[in-house]
Amino acid sequence: MLRFGLVLKKAVQVIITLFAVITFNFLLFRVLPGDPIRLIARAGNLSPEAISRLRDLFGLDKPLVTQYFYYLRNLFTGEFGMSYTYRRPVIDILQERIANTVILLAAATVIVVLIGVAAGVIAAARRGSKTDQSLVVTSLVFWSLPTFWTGLILVILLGVYVKAFPVSGITTPGASFDSSFARLLDLGKHLVLPTITLAIVDMGQFMLITRSTLVDVLTEDYILTGKAKGLPFRRVLWGHAVPNALLPIITTTALYVSLVIGGAIQVETVFSWPGMGRLMYDAVLRRDYPILEASFLFLAATVILANFLSDIMYMVIDPRVKEA
Repeated sequence: MLRFGLVLKKAVQVIITLFAVITFNFLLFRVLPGDPIRLIARAGNLSPEAISRLRDLFGLDKPLVTQYFYYLRNLFTGEFGMSYTYRRPVIDILQERIANTVILLAAATVIVVLIGVAAGVIAAARRGSKTDQSLVVTSLVFWSLPTFWTGLILVILLGVYVKAFPVSGITTPGASFDSSFARLLDLGKHLVLPTITLAIVDMGQFMLITRSTLVDVLTEDYILTGKAKGLPFRRVLWGHAVPNALLPIITTTALYVSLVIGGAIQVETVFSWPGMGRLMYDAVLRRDYPILEASFLFLAATVILANFLSDIMYMVIDPRVKEA
């Protein structure tokens, strides 16, 4: 059973961290150089009166402290403001883009974790062999690849030369689908290259961490005892060693949620994938503060929640954590 006091303590820490992130999130985009209203005015040749009305509409004519309290009030009522660029509620735009990013990250995460952990187990089980050395070197090479560069190489090889997969977008422009299966098939084709890009770059860290942890676990006394009793190595490996090596993997998976966002921004930009990454990239260029604030707040909350859940899973898997 989980200790209620420890869970409550971590929940309070989460709330404090979220409040600090909210404050930092508000201030960050107010100190950036550039005036979003000026950018809008330059695009539309607006008069000084129109610029003044825009400042009043978006609340940018008020003191910073007043803007901050308005920001908190709107945040707790579910209002993230209006986008400077799209002239639409930010929450509506985020709902459209979050689903696309979740599809991409979910597919990449499943592949990265499964292949990375499996490769790490194989390398640890054959420590010192050519298989182990090959997997370690390959993982280090993949992990060092820049995400955007990997995406461009895949576009050139598999998209331009081989023409095996689409290189941009989430669906074929102008295409009509007879069934939901045909629509999903088209989505799957567009999903292949972005997913492979993220998987190639990120699976190396799971392989290396799994291998390192498992090598240490395989030297524990209870593992040696199991071998001495004549248990098959496969049973010792998967029945005893791998379950006890799960804690660092859980931590890595939780941190991966935050680290993969940076890669997703690059991947979505390279492949024109209409998700959160591409939205943030465009918002930075256009100084769209409401979208940037809401996007970064959502991502920060996701990271904090992922780490909170990983702590809870720690307590469930390892009883020693409850006593700490």
